[in-house]
Amino acid sequence: MKKITLLLLLLNVSILFAQKQISGVIKDNTGATLPSVNIKEKGTSNGVSSDIDGSYKIKVKDGATLVISFVGFLDVEKKIGNSNKIDIILTAGGQELKEIQIVGSRNTKRTVVNSAVPIDIISMKELTTQSGKIEINQLLQYVAPSFNANKQSGSDGADHVDPASLRGMGPDQTLVLINGKRRHQSS
Repeated sequence: MKKITLLLLLLNVSILFAQKQISGVIKDNTGATLPSVNIKEKGTSNGVSSDIDGSYKIKVKDGATLVISFVGFLDVEKKIGNSNKIDIILTAGGQELKEIQIVGSRNTKRTVVNSAVPIDIISMKELTTQSGKIEINQLLQYVAPSFNANKQSGSDGADHVDPASLRGMGPDQTLVLINGKRRHQSS
């Protein structure tokens, strides 16, 4: 019984040590290092990505094959030999990005588009005819999605004060102009 246990223990240890740690650097054909390249052991889910310097380290089984892939470059398969250091050079080609779509959150009805900060000029005539809202905070919330106003409730008169925020900034960090005049003391 002791011999069988010893044999199983030695077998498990040999399987444990059958893995190799492979390291190296991944470069393109101009010699520049490539960060975030995918390195995967073929046929498994074992994989890593190269760091900012193009370096990588991966533990694989003896006799494994590495599959190296990166967007815009041809995939490379490299068989593990006796060496523990494998440097790889990728050539351009393969997967290319054909089209990029950008989704923005700016309103197409924005009055001033080419400014350092987004500016909305809201016409009161247009505002009152488009929605059935009565309070000014509700009207502004309907027209400008980045505008938020919370209705306060309380018995001390706080229900007459509605602090508003624009793009997550507090009421003291928002400049409000009505007919070109400043309406907020701290802005």
